[in-house]
Amino acid sequence: MYKSIDLYNQLASNKKFKKSVNFGLKRIKLALTLLGHPEKKLKNVISVIGESGKFTTLTSLKSFIEANKKSVTAHISPSLRDIKERFYIGNRYLSHKEIKKTIKLIEKLNVPLTIFECLTLVYIINASKINADYNIQETGALWRLDSNNIHDFPRVQICTNINKQHLNFLKIKTLDEVVKEDVGFLSNFTNIYIGKQSPYVLKKIKFYLKNNRSKITFPNSWQLIKKGNFFYYQDKKTKIALNTKKIHSKGMLENVCLAIKIALDLNISKKAIKKTLPKLSFEGRFQYLDKGKIKKRLQKNEVIMIDGAHATADAKNLADYLKNIKIPKYGIWAMTKNKEPDLFIKQFKGVFKKVVTMPIENEFNSVSSNELYKIAVKNKFKVEKSNNFIEALKKISSKEKKIIVCFGSLYNCGNILNKN
Repeated sequence: MYKSIDLYNQLASNKKFKKSVNFGLKRIKLALTLLGHPEKKLKNVISVIGESGKFTTLTSLKSFIEANKKSVTAHISPSLRDIKERFYIGNRYLSHKEIKKTIKLIEKLNVPLTIFECLTLVYIINASKINADYNIQETGALWRLDSNNIHDFPRVQICTNINKQHLNFLKIKTLDEVVKEDVGFLSNFTNIYIGKQSPYVLKKIKFYLKNNRSKITFPNSWQLIKKGNFFYYQDKKTKIALNTKKIHSKGMLENVCLAIKIALDLNISKKAIKKTLPKLSFEGRFQYLDKGKIKKRLQKNEVIMIDGAHATADAKNLADYLKNIKIPKYGIWAMTKNKEPDLFIKQFKGVFKKVVTMPIENEFNSVSSNELYKIAVKNKFKVEKSNNFIEALKKISSKEKKIIVCFGSLYNCGNILNKN
């Protein structure tokens, strides 16, 4: 069986596809023309745009739609355990055989695509075959020139949290420019939903959308409210208890609320939403490993959690959650390149008793353990470095009661889950 990283690295080593980030729509539009425009067969397209919160919003909305007895496809990026997780096509994921067959078809086009463009085409080609009721696409970085921005009349465009996450590998240098690239080029004939934002970003969003003719729903149209120990979704007409046992982050609950608002507007029943909420979970996001091989390696007083947060805004959500846990916290930190490791780790000042750095195994884009170690030292963390996850775990595990948090990379979380 091909694991995600095996098939992905095969694709990365394929000279017909570029590993580097290279924004633009000409290549993918040429490929779609040569394929006979399969994207035009997708109905009720929903585009999920932004820097943080796309996966949780998409997963929630997909689950609500399916609970309402409607069919759905989804393009998810990145994958966690296995590359096939990127391609949800009508109640199932594509097989490795189907993915490889589609890649061979794309190779024959002889269009100099990037890896991300190739993966986008894998989704579109296969989604176009089943006539699903809804088709949800998670974008990469920056909407204007993203390879998912190829639909003339999308049903819905969702803008989740916008932040500086992708600045390090983009030509643009300011948050204002990120907002412009993400929302300044949204469709004029769709339904736009804006997720929770910082005051500065929300002000900029309103500026760039002032002449947009779409129906725009801003985040003040719904709210996440807390009464005692319980959270609720509420808008002018509806109140729904968020009966979710596996969601620990306020930020993720806000994304669930955004998905509820959209689902209600799509005439998804409250019954379907309420039925789905207790089942919602987001693998690799605030996930406790309560059983498996890794749990067995721990002492009785230790618990372990993985979280793929890699943006500074997500790091703050994780840090805020951990601050409310009264036992000692230890971190195992890994990250891919083109992020903001210095700003990222600063969010955990005073949170971790010790941090152990590690590289992401089998990931060509990993930051080295030594480089992360130097950044942690500079920020005055108590820190050690390791060569792999098992070594990092050994440097932390003891009889002391504690929570061990593996953080900084979804790819690393996927590797850890595959070891479990």
